[in-house]
Parts: sequence; C-alpha cells; structure tokens
Amino acid sequence: MFTRLLTSALFAGAAAGLIAALLQLYFVQPVLLHAELYESGQLVHFGAETAVPAVQDLGGVDPVRDGLSVIFTMLVYCGYALVMLPLMALAQDRGARIDARTGLIWGLAGFVAVQFAPGFTLAPEVPGVAAADVHDRQIWWFATVLAAGIALWLIAFGTSWAAWGAAVVLLLAPHVIGAPEPETFTGPVPTEIGALFAARAYGVGMAAWVMLGAFAGCFWARESRTMALGQPA
Repeated sequence: MFTRLLTSALFAGAAAGLIAALLQLYFVQPVLLHAELYESGQLVHFGAETAVPAVQDLGGVDPVRDGLSVIFTMLVYCGYALVMLPLMALAQDRGARIDARTGLIWGLAGFVAVQFAPGFTLAPEVPGVAAADVHDRQIWWFATVLAAGIALWLIAFGTSWAAWGAAVVLLLAPHVIGAPEPETFTGPVPTEIGALFAARAYGVGMAAWVMLGAFAGCFWARESRTMALGQPA
C-alpha cells in the first residue's frame, strides 16, 4: 500500500510539477525579472529615461537557473502529491470515487487551500515591495492552509450542520484575525506589475493544481484496480 501511494505520488507530482515549471518560466518569471529591474534601480517608476521593456521579453534562457527552477518545482509538487494521495485513499475507504475526473475537484480544493485561501489576505508579492516579518507570515500562512484544508474536508465529507458551520468558521477565522502587515506600504515596483504577477501566479497555480489532482486520481485509480485484481477471490 505504501509503495503504491509513493509511486503514484511521485509520478503525479513530477508530471504536474514539470508542466507547472514550464508555465512559470513562460508566464511568471518574466514578471519577476521585470520587478527586479525596479528593485535594483535599473528602472525607475514615474519617469524612466530608458525605454521600459515588454514583460514577455525578459524571460531570457539561463540553463542553470531554469533547470534548478524546474527541479525545485517538481519536488514541491511531489510533496503536495504525497499529501493528496493518502487523503484520496482515505476518502476512497469512506466510499468516495477516485479517478481522473474527481481528481480535478481535488486539485481545485488543493489550490483553494494552499494558494487562494492564504492569498485572499496575504497576496503574492513581487520583489521590492514592503512586507512584514517573514517568520510571522510563514506562521500565518501555515495556519491558514491547515484551517482551509480541514474546512474543505468538512464541507466534502461532513454530514451535519455542525461540521459545515465549523468549516465556515475555519475558512473565515484567519482572515478575521488578519495576516501580518508592514507598518507602511512602499516599494519601487509599479502596481501594474504587482497585479500582473498576482494574476499569473494564481492562474498558473490553479492550472498546476488541477493537473496534479487529475494525475493523482488517474494513477491512484489504476493502482486501485491493480490491487483489486491482485487480491485472492
């Protein structure tokens, strides 16, 4: 059982992570590089003497940087899959159907829990913007992801109003408390760049999570059939 879970997670995570990395290199990385030009002072907001380059022209191929980015992204999504697959197996034991189609819903739930829920108050940030202490933000982020994950599980598998009510409280609580914020909001990067980065980060993240769920559901359904066929009659 453990070996099948591990194998399915690694295949699903590697496949989704590779696609996510390619999407990030094409859509997200040029925006980050653009923001870094403002952070380093090579471009100045409200009056640059140099022509501002198009965002998509800043992607530039760097084999070492891009290769490490691909590997790291694949490892991250393998980690996500190692969390998702055991939950899928647990849900299957409770009577839920797990396959590529239902995996799409699992992927959307993963996106909501890991990216959209914390990003609702602590949005993705480009380099150079003001930010609160990173340790405080990490604590709030982990707490929000955990709360959102439990809430989504209660919504999906809860059988009473008490469970659903608790889910609503868990979804709202981190945002009512609020994320750590800087004392002042300053930075050299134009708001248009920050908005574009947030939009593309969410778009790529949702696409990657949906693919992760579909791959995980597909691989686990296949492994489940294999296990069923291997059982003695």
